[in-house]
Amino acid sequence: MKAVVLKSYGDVDALAVQEMPEPQVGPGEVKVRVSAASINPVDWKIRRGDLKARMPVQFPKILGRDVAGEVIEVGAGVDAFKPGDRVMGLVNAGYAEKVVAPVDAWAKVPESMDLKDAAALPLVTLTGVQLMEEAVDPSKGDTVLVTGALGAVGRAAVFAAKARGVKVWAGVRAKQKAEAEKLGVEGVVALDVAEEVEKLPMMDAIADTVGGKTVAAVLEKLKPGGTLGSVVGEPPEAKGRRITVRAIFSHPDSRRLTQLGQSAAKGDLVIPVSKRFPLDQVKEAQKLAEQGGVGKVLLIN
Repeated sequence: MKAVVLKSYGDVDALAVQEMPEPQVGPGEVKVRVSAASINPVDWKIRRGDLKARMPVQFPKILGRDVAGEVIEVGAGVDAFKPGDRVMGLVNAGYAEKVVAPVDAWAKVPESMDLKDAAALPLVTLTGVQLMEEAVDPSKGDTVLVTGALGAVGRAAVFAAKARGVKVWAGVRAKQKAEAEKLGVEGVVALDVAEEVEKLPMMDAIADTVGGKTVAAVLEKLKPGGTLGSVVGEPPEAKGRRITVRAIFSHPDSRRLTQLGQSAAKGDLVIPVSKRFPLDQVKEAQKLAEQGGVGKVLLIN
């Protein structure tokens, strides 16, 4: 099968499209013909070597954490899916024509949803929802700041918080404020404007999707005893504070992903897709996605 492989750590020139052995399905697994895969920050962080201490890789490495496509084979013991089913999943080695993953990684795609666009959902929606529901775990009426609220993970976190009756503040760049108002939140703050950050009310929790100086600047607005949830690791500035810090990695959840797909199909959860590239144009696709400030970028088979 054709796949995108990472030959070494480096820039996009370290990526190559080549023939690779087709994965074989085992017990409890599902094999899918990939219609589309999505590009996520973890992909270029692995490519650059940013994560090699935590996530070392063996070369050649097929990147890609989420896909959508059609089931072509199921392993022994799998009865939740059958050949022909339209599915999306949180996987490994998704930049390829075919992929195999455990049954728990997959969810059916609603009939009304474009199958290729469904590839944009698994990693970012599960990450954002798990950030809110598992790391932050706010109660109804709590006030929570979501940093990077217009990013795909941030949008999912906002969605999950609003479903709990949480008062959400969307933290974005100043140039994004008008767009962030469309999220229907309690308030919007430009995190790159110190005066606006200073006027923020005190928060019961912060759901951080950005890290770095951005989250460091808002820690003073977290109440003592409050919770900081993060998908980018514990910020050094949080040490010594009277707060709870929970840094998480996303994990497969077939049931929740099914629900999120249904919400996206109804328009209740919106994850914008900005551009689609053929698999052969992966270098251009990763360059665009890595620049930031765009919606999801897809690789199409």
